[in-house]
Amino acid sequence: MTTTRISYAELPAIVQAAVEAHTGPALKVESASEGFNSEIAAHLISQSGDYYVKGLRTDHRRVWTQRREAEVNPYVRGIAPALIARVESAGWDVLIFEAVDGHHADYRPDSPDLPKVVDVLRRLGEVPCPPIELRQAEQRLERYADHRADLGYFAGDALLHTDWNNTNVLVTGERAHVVDWAWATKGAPWLDTAYWVIWLIGAGRHEPASSEQWAGHVPAWHDAPAEGINAFAVANANVWDEIGGQDPDPWTARMIAAARKWRDYRKS
Repeated sequence: MTTTRISYAELPAIVQAAVEAHTGPALKVESASEGFNSEIAAHLISQSGDYYVKGLRTDHRRVWTQRREAEVNPYVRGIAPALIARVESAGWDVLIFEAVDGHHADYRPDSPDLPKVVDVLRRLGEVPCPPIELRQAEQRLERYADHRADLGYFAGDALLHTDWNNTNVLVTGERAHVVDWAWATKGAPWLDTAYWVIWLIGAGRHEPASSEQWAGHVPAWHDAPAEGINAFAVANANVWDEIGGQDPDPWTARMIAAARKWRDYRKS
């Protein structure tokens, strides 16, 4: 479910002033087209540089995601854009990031971005899980696994991003950067690669087999038990069925189809 978006100019003046105490006076502000889980998402340009600003009202039901992103950020520098500041003012919780001048990753089969996504998955796999509060993967998937015993496959001590929508992967030069860490999770090291498989299939031209071939370039994938991958594919098909409900929009319907296609492939 998306969140109603407002423009930066609609923020209370006191909040804008608090933001610009860190960025310098805004010379230009453009609303961002991505990130609709935020009430405010904008690219801000000042004399000191370019910034990405995102925020929620403090009474929003998902405002906890702001704290999660702020806490994770110091541990994923070089993988995620650096957090400049967190502003809590006048009923708003706002994060200010350095802006990354890149494009959303292209997941098509012939895309030169795919090896860069493999690289960032590998680098993330080398990051120790930080000593912060994180939800556990087996908890997140508890209602969706076919068998309770399957949840053990998802448990682990790795830091996971879990949302490999291509709009969360920005490619600049030879590197990919991962944004939007709201759903950061602790779990088995191979799970992020498994999430990526679904998004590759959802891109429209990958078959499950070719998606898993790309997954095979990520070291953590080689430690994934086949039974665990099967259980994960089933659980995520159930997740997407729930997200879609009775009348999914075209974008969600595509992801439902991708998740089901992988589940059926793993069962065959």
